Amino acid sequence: MVLGLSLDTLAILWLGALFGGVAAGGSGFAFGVAASAIWLHRIDPVHCALMVTGCGVLLHSTTLLPQRHHIEIGKLWPFLIGGIAGIPIGLRLLVFTDADVLKAAIGIFLLAFGAYALLSPRLHTFSGGGRIADAGVGFLGGILGGIGGYSGVLPTIWTQFRGWPKAVARAVYQPYIIVMHALALAGIVWVTLDRAGVIMMMAVLPPLLLGTWIGWQLYGKLDDRRFRQALAVLLIISGLTLVL
Repeated sequence: MVLGLSLDTLAILWLGALFGGVAAGGSGFAFGVAASAIWLHRIDPVHCALMVTGCGVLLHSTTLLPQRHHIEIGKLWPFLIGGIAGIPIGLRLLVFTDADVLKAAIGIFLLAFGAYALLSPRLHTFSGGGRIADAGVGFLGGILGGIGGYSGVLPTIWTQFRGWPKAVARAVYQPYIIVMHALALAGIVWVTLDRAGVIMMMAVLPPLLLGTWIGWQLYGKLDDRRFRQALAVLLIISGLTLVL
């Protein structure tokens, strides 16, 4: 026992934090999907959502500062407005959500899009819908963020369809993820923060920071094409871990 946690539980927590940290450090998203795909095998959905949002705020904040000059408020604010509206709905649904059904649904979606993005020589781009469409994607992301900390999945995919370069895309969806995680975390803490949640958060900090650092080093070595390919592979892996 370490910090009141069994060794096998601690191993699951560390593995999820490390995998999620590498994924988010390298891509700017997918921490929630990558980590919870492992954590949900041992941790209940509410505590998993607490961990995803709390760790997500921390790790995304550490990698956002070097990208601050890429942030364009005009592109970011529609996503934020939509996400803020969606978060309360997701939090309300959290206590009624079947973890297995949620994992399977998100996993199938990620597998389908990841395969398309990897196999297609070039993603189709959409310029229509403007800020209304961006806000709609942000709204759906907010719902997923409230349910389980998955707020970044849809905005990340949407920025690829918009055809934005990797720095511009990451400077939209990563600040969005931080805000959504912070709002969801506040709601989850209000409802369910307990000693077990605090202990688990403390336990995962070392592998979380290590994974984030590794991922950030990998990000700097990717051009736009390789970045999109890496995102596609990451989506496929995340989808498989959720479905299997």
